[in-house]
Amino acid sequence: QILHDTPSVGRPKVDSAAARLTALNPHCRVVPHPEGVTAANALALFSGYDIVVDGTDNFPTRYLNNAAAVLAGRPLVYGSIFQFEGQVSVFDPSRGAPCYRCLFPEPPQPGSVPNCGEAGVLGALCGTIGSLQALETIKLILGIGEPLHGRLVVFDALAHRFRTIAVRRDPACPVCGATPTIRELRAETYSFGCA
Repeated sequence: QILHDTPSVGRPKVDSAAARLTALNPHCRVVPHPEGVTAANALALFSGYDIVVDGTDNFPTRYLNNAAAVLAGRPLVYGSIFQFEGQVSVFDPSRGAPCYRCLFPEPPQPGSVPNCGEAGVLGALCGTIGSLQALETIKLILGIGEPLHGRLVVFDALAHRFRTIAVRRDPACPVCGATPTIRELRAETYSFGCA
């Protein structure tokens, strides 16, 4: 939301985001992926990067991103927003941390969770959570500080209160557990929705 301006209306978000990021810093190489993340390309796509930053707004893609990051051995910097609350964590089983499915083993039933279009989201919250994700990513790149491995930060924007919740790795997790059952990405696994 913070990358797009009024003249960008009608353009694909990937194009307007790439243009804005390039304008902010022409020394960075921006590689757009207009095809998005799919079960067919996620593993190859994620294997080409050191860190995956997930700011998706739907459950099928979140679960797909998690599985692909685990299978590629990449840390997943997770961010999520809903109405007046945001969450941030770093899921990285390759370093002993839990994955997204350890925290949320099953997706919610269709219709049980309203989407942002129905429930709304406080616009400034997008920038707050995005900045926290950027901070976690920089810490991982530089190898400094304490990344949010095994911790979920929850931000209540109305009370301006942060909470940190410990998250343990689930030994029975189908993605990163002792005997994982998800060992490949299949399109039908991620075709569910939460309308």
